[in-house]
Amino acid sequence: MTTVVSRSFRSSPHRDSSETWQAIVDLLTQGQSSSARAELLAVAGIVGSLIADQAPKHAPIIVTCDGPRTRVYCLYDEDAIDGSDAKEDALGFEALKGNWSVSLPCQKDDLSWVQAALTKHSVRITARDLSTGITSDTEPKSRKSGALVIDPQGFLGS
Repeated sequence: MTTVVSRSFRSSPHRDSSETWQAIVDLLTQGQSSSARAELLAVAGIVGSLIADQAPKHAPIIVTCDGPRTRVYCLYDEDAIDGSDAKEDALGFEALKGNWSVSLPCQKDDLSWVQAALTKHSVRITARDLSTGITSDTEPKSRKSGALVIDPQGFLGS
């Protein structure tokens, strides 16, 4: 089972979309310079567009790595001004440790151009239709759920 950590960042009108992405990048990279940071900053304009469209309001930016999964949401309008639901504190782990990737929520109408633009900068940063939910190909396929059956003889040893 994968551990999931969530963060919510105050966006418009508290911050503009590029400042919001910069704050998210700072969280993910722990403020350290690295190739991962450069890769995330290389797509700042594209991600800024998604943040401005409020794509990560209900569908998170999903960051996977060799450790816990991170979901990042953005707060807008009154929620961004109030800030009481914001959670921007540092993570207790390296969010980009090992084999990391970032999945960005995107409006269906923009998905093709966003995916094409992202591939010019990174193979680790991808976009998905925000209406498809938060599952990804890296998550294990769930088994069909059924009633739990307990075999008492198995416990008693026949």
